[in-house]
Amino acid sequence: MADTWLIVGLGNPGPRYEATRHNVGQMVLDELAARRRESFKAHKANARVVETWLRPGAAKLVLAKPNSFMNVSGGPASQLARFYGTEAERVVVVHDELDIPFDTIKLKVGGGHGGHNGVRDIAKALGTADFPRVRVGIGRPAGRQDPADWVLDPFGAAERTTLPILVSDAADAVEMLIDEGLVAAQQRFHAPRA
Repeated sequence: MADTWLIVGLGNPGPRYEATRHNVGQMVLDELAARRRESFKAHKANARVVETWLRPGAAKLVLAKPNSFMNVSGGPASQLARFYGTEAERVVVVHDELDIPFDTIKLKVGGGHGGHNGVRDIAKALGTADFPRVRVGIGRPAGRQDPADWVLDPFGAAERTTLPILVSDAADAVEMLIDEGLVAAQQRFHAPRA
């Protein structure tokens, strides 16, 4: 099972949170599943999963959306990693990022959690922070709005027009990270858009 990659899309469960900024990681997982015409199914690790392939004959992908709240994503993520025999360097976490402007994607392996409680909990549960992350920029709120409230708000009208492209690009970033490696994906997605 060395070829298995676990892709974890962070978010909060239930219809109340589906369209919020904090759930953009799960939106990316929905896009990856839709590209493969697959549907999520319940898993005993308190998550919904799709078992699929990057493409025929390539790496196996396990797309996972924890059923837990964001701040306790580590339990489902680590249980799935154990179940599928996936090492931390093949656990890709897709999450929202306040410190990156909206409509921007950054990739990295390891480092701090930047105040993101979902990432913090996964690092604690895996026993290492050395896992790849696809960070989807949501930007910070203007004015004095509390970032904790901002991430739980739905995307604004102007953002919603660009959101499908951002989600598609983030799904592309996940696929390229697995297929061609971190540096190639960074070179493509960190460059300014034309």
